[in-house]
This record gives sequence, structure tokens and C-alpha cells, in this order.
Amino acid sequence: MAGPAVEVRDARKRFGGVRALDGVSLAVEEGEFFALLGPNGAGKTTLISALAGLVRPDAGRLRVMGRDVASEYREARRLLGIVPQEIVFDPFFTVREILELQAGYFGLRASRPWIGELLERLALGPKADANMRSLSGGMKRRVMVAQALVHRPPVIVLDEPTAGVDVELRQTLWQFVRELNAAGHTIVLTTHYLEEAQNLCSRIAMMKAGRIVALDSTRSLLAAFSERVLRVKLDGCALPATLAAGAVQDAAGWHRIPVENAAQVESALARLREAGARVSHLEVAEPELEEVFVKIMGRDDAAPREAA
Repeated sequence: MAGPAVEVRDARKRFGGVRALDGVSLAVEEGEFFALLGPNGAGKTTLISALAGLVRPDAGRLRVMGRDVASEYREARRLLGIVPQEIVFDPFFTVREILELQAGYFGLRASRPWIGELLERLALGPKADANMRSLSGGMKRRVMVAQALVHRPPVIVLDEPTAGVDVELRQTLWQFVRELNAAGHTIVLTTHYLEEAQNLCSRIAMMKAGRIVALDSTRSLLAAFSERVLRVKLDGCALPATLAAGAVQDAAGWHRIPVENAAQVESALARLREAGARVSHLEVAEPELEEVFVKIMGRDDAAPREAA
């Protein structure tokens, strides 16, 4: 059945008095690099658990590559690879044994060449025959990524994959994941490192209190909720009146002057020179997803925003 790689329609789930999912609907197209963002408790992990069949929604329908995660669980699970947020491992096996067992769960034979490639690409080769108990937290997380990929799923969900890990792992992981996405794999990412989502993902959904409160392309969200600004700090003088009208001064003394392009930056600098203003510090700040996130999460309304 043709359709989105991931489709969620009006998913609802309560845990006692808590509405973990409150009518969530979204679709992730095949080959997308998609971000699912939100504060702790927003419902992201519940949604991922529902996709994996670990949580049964009270209402709604979820599909992976057209397969219903409830009525076609086996097929849907084979099409999905999930790297969970929590580090879970079996202490009685080596890294290679863990991956071979994982391949066996999916009935895969002749998987050793792919396992070898995973070990190499995730820099696990030197630890391939080491017991899982002996690995650092970062190494264990690499093994979890390899486990999620061992059956070559077309849809990969990464739930906080770089939480608490070093820069080397982040760079290694993102390079590999970019290549998987370029090869056609659909990637769904949750992360609190918003710069990762901004740099990697073409489209973003933001969740709050179990609901989708923003859903749009990364470019559109940045354009709607953030802006490019010229930040200047002056030495013992006031901002010229020709710039002060549209500027905002923060607590640290920086003046934020909105600019759309390089020509407006040059125009603002020319006005500063003409006024004889002494500039002690200067920088151009590009639109940031963190600013978008803070503004959206701070809104009182819960109505989704989506591009037409």
C-alpha cells in the first residue's frame, strides 16, 4: 500500500489523569529527515512507543510504510528501527553476539557482512568481542544504534541518540545517518539539541502536552518565528535614532537590530559610522530554532500551525 513512511491519525493515550497523546496527527513522507521536538513530558516517547507497538493507543491509527502497527504488527515492526532514549543492554554477551542475536530475531541469515560494516561505521570494531558490561555509556549507545539498523529498516527512529555522548560519537553518527537518509531511509529524530534538528531536518513537528502545536518546514518555522539580527554593543554612547526604532536592547547591553540581508547590515553600519557611534562588539546572528522553540512553547494557544 503506497503512502507516507509514517502516518499517525488522531492518536490518543491516557495514563490515569494524564493525556500523553491528545489527538496527534502527522505524516512523514518516505525519504524525509523529520524532527519531533518538545519539552520533557510532551508525549514524544509515548508516540514512538506506540509506533513500535509497545504502547497501545486508546484511539487512532498508526501505520509504518502502510502497515498498521496493531493489526499488522509483525510487518510494521520489521520496517522500523528504533534507537530508544534509555540505554538497555544484555550484560552476558559481546557486541558482535548482541548484533547477531538481533539479526536472528528478524530471521536474517548471512548478516555478518552488514554487521561488520555497522561495527566499522560506528567505530565499534575494536570492541566487537568485548562484553557489553565493559563498555562506556557512549559505546553502549553506539551498540544500540547498530541494533536498530541490523535488519536494514526503511524507517529509523532516533530518540535522543546523542544525549550525554561525546562529540566524536555525534560526528560519526550524523555522518552515517546522513548517508542512510541519502540512500532513501526515512529518519525521525527527537532531540533536545535543537541545532542538530535545525541542521539535519527538513521538516519539524513540535509537541506540547500531548498535542502537535507546530508542524512545518524548518525554513518556514525559522522565517515565521525567528529573524536575522545585527547585534552591537556600544562603548559609552547611545544607539542612533535612525536605528533605535526597530531595535531591542537586552540585559547584557547588546542592541538587536533586525536585518534581512547583507545590504541592510551595511546600511546599519553606515548609520553607526555617520552618528560617530563607538562599537565595542559586533556580530550577525542567524535565525535559530531555539528561539522558535521558546516562542512556540510559550504561546497560550494550542492550535497547530502548518504550511498550506
